[in-house]
Amino acid sequence: MNKLKIFCDIADYNTIKKYSKKKIVKGFTTNPSLMRKAGAKNYLNYSKKILKVCKNKPISFEVLADNFTGMEKQAYKINQLGKNVYVKIPVINSKGKFMGKLINVLSKKKIKLNITAVYKFDHVKKIINCLDKNTKSIISIFAGRMSDAGIDPVSIIKKSINSKKNYKNISILWASTREAYNYIQAKQLGCDIITMPPKIINLIENFGLSLDQLTKSTVVNFIKDSKKSKFKI
Repeated sequence: MNKLKIFCDIADYNTIKKYSKKKIVKGFTTNPSLMRKAGAKNYLNYSKKILKVCKNKPISFEVLADNFTGMEKQAYKINQLGKNVYVKIPVINSKGKFMGKLINVLSKKKIKLNITAVYKFDHVKKIINCLDKNTKSIISIFAGRMSDAGIDPVSIIKKSINSKKNYKNISILWASTREAYNYIQAKQLGCDIITMPPKIINLIENFGLSLDQLTKSTVVNFIKDSKKSKFKI
């Protein structure tokens, strides 16, 4: 079984600065929505600022364009930001067109890619066929959002891991993590990476409590809150 790596899914500068020092965190993922939430005004300048506190661990920055030419130009710019940078390419554009040609072109040029917004096993197979097998790359399967839609992501991830088993440079990433137990699931399946927000990383750091300890701490918290609110019956 592969050793599962935890990546922190965040774009906030101060959080990245803090979590880059944690041994449990092996890398970072960002996206345009997280960059906006972090208050970034200039995409490239903000990315460079992040890289000043994330110098060695892998980090993904996503292209913003919606067509081959625009994505390709942006991918080259993002790639030049640092040796630890992965360029995030969406599996399709907003028109539904598969970005296989772009993936192939960039991967052959030894640009590390993170193919994002993947939900279908058919897409996983196509992506693997497009990738240069000697170039490091990540396929991000949005397990959490699939679960939100009432779809079990386990079978797709299991098949994806099996499909890339002969390619050591391709990593399968469990994305959009919703709960701490997803870490256990991803580890059991043999995922290479799981990306999660800071609050879930904090929960995983506290793994190991017994059921008795959980029971007592739950009751203690109920008592504390009752006293703070001065409840009476």
